[in-house]
Amino acid sequence: MRQPDRRVTRVAGHLGEWLQGRLGPAGPVALITLCCPALGVATCAPPGRLAVPPGARARFAAALGVPLPDLGLSADMPPGGGAGVSTAALVALARAAGVVDPARIAAACLTVEGATDPLMLPRPDAVLWAPREARTLSDVPQPCRAEIVAGFLGPVERTDPSDDRFPDISDLVARWCEGPRTLRAQAALAAVSAERTTALRGPADDPMARLARDLGALGHVRAHTGSARGLVFPPGTAPAAALEALASVGATGVIGFATGTP
Repeated sequence: MRQPDRRVTRVAGHLGEWLQGRLGPAGPVALITLCCPALGVATCAPPGRLAVPPGARARFAAALGVPLPDLGLSADMPPGGGAGVSTAALVALARAAGVVDPARIAAACLTVEGATDPLMLPRPDAVLWAPREARTLSDVPQPCRAEIVAGFLGPVERTDPSDDRFPDISDLVARWCEGPRTLRAQAALAAVSAERTTALRGPADDPMARLARDLGALGHVRAHTGSARGLVFPPGTAPAAALEALASVGATGVIGFATGTP
């Protein structure tokens, strides 16, 4: 085991998901995450601006089997936004404590969270992930390189591990794995996944499909729980108006970033 690291440890978050739902009407919840290197959680001198409650820290340390260093945490994204802040915080603490094995970190995160994002993996967006089981269901084609314009729209919503109100996406997963491996095809599947969740969970007035059409985006994405929303463009093609358009409908923290296969 590595020794605790007092240097800054940063873990990138995600911006919602390319796909999320159930694999069949009674199947497990599964997702393909959308990596967001522009947002993350970093360790810092105490107390930091992001608190992991003492009880959660103690449970996490016990699950890892090592003491956690006395470090604070600083986050670029809001809790409940659907950008992985809670998982990223725990992964940062684990790595700062010298634990680097992804499976060990994932199991410990599940103990604390009940549902966890795959941010401890070397390629979080190259797997079909079961968040309530903290394990990889299968490898999947990594998303093509894309430019995302995104922000946080509407109320925050923390993930409830017992919540299984998700649409069936088994057909979308099959098409992701077997269909054309192009950004256009992947963005279209992401938009269908987002719209299925919006139809089930709301809001009824979600503006993302309209913004995607108006701005010429290939598709749009969302946090399937949380307020993160994004528009998908080919690399280097996002219009400046996209940032303004998201802000105009009330999105906060609007950013642009690159994601997908380098």
